[in-house]
Amino acid sequence: MGRNYRRVLLKLSGEALMGNMGYGIDPEVVKEIAQEVAEVVATGVEIAIVVGGGNIFRGVKAASAGMDRANADYIGMIATVMNAMTLQDSLEQINIETRVQTAIAMQELAEPYIRRKAIRHLEKGRVVIFGAGSGNPFFTTDTAAALRAAEIEAEVIFKATKVDGIYDADPMEVPDARRYNTLTYNHVLAKDLRVMDSTAIALCKENNIPILVFDLTVRGNIKRAVMGESIGTLVGGSCEIS
Repeated sequence: MGRNYRRVLLKLSGEALMGNMGYGIDPEVVKEIAQEVAEVVATGVEIAIVVGGGNIFRGVKAASAGMDRANADYIGMIATVMNAMTLQDSLEQINIETRVQTAIAMQELAEPYIRRKAIRHLEKGRVVIFGAGSGNPFFTTDTAAALRAAEIEAEVIFKATKVDGIYDADPMEVPDARRYNTLTYNHVLAKDLRVMDSTAIALCKENNIPILVFDLTVRGNIKRAVMGESIGTLVGGSCEIS
């Protein structure tokens, strides 16, 4: 991959924040993520973050249990703000200036999402965490990440997961599953590889934003990704299947 980035968007799942707890937020895991983000900030790279809420509440799961889908999604959006504020606290404890912007107005807690303001924060070296998804039900935080990446003109989306890339089958179930190094958007959509939902992939394709999927649990991987080291799987318009 061999390139450095100027402005990146990091997509964290809510599950990434709970570590091995099974539910909620593991403060030690959040501290480790904050330390890695601080290392990226120290290189001069501008970093924005979109965080999910699945460690606290999953709208789709609640809807399948009978809750109104829109209400369930709004509750999930509020869960993402709890995660965003927790991550902000950890970053500020190590002296990293951070702003949380939410797609649902919570003026006592965070700034509203304003694109120009977000870009200005990034230019000043602040980490910007986007909470409350896109502010709309029926859209995932993956789609919110693709949307925000396009809006702030991020050069890449880093999707930090618990696996080391994209496979042609579930590596937990298929021991000899093949891991891809690079993929096209079209292959991901055609094979329904579930890297991100199809709306997010389509947004990235339309705006030519590459997606790097890598293992968050390996210490130092966020910085490796930013510095352009060959980790994980890169999805992009100019990529081939390899």
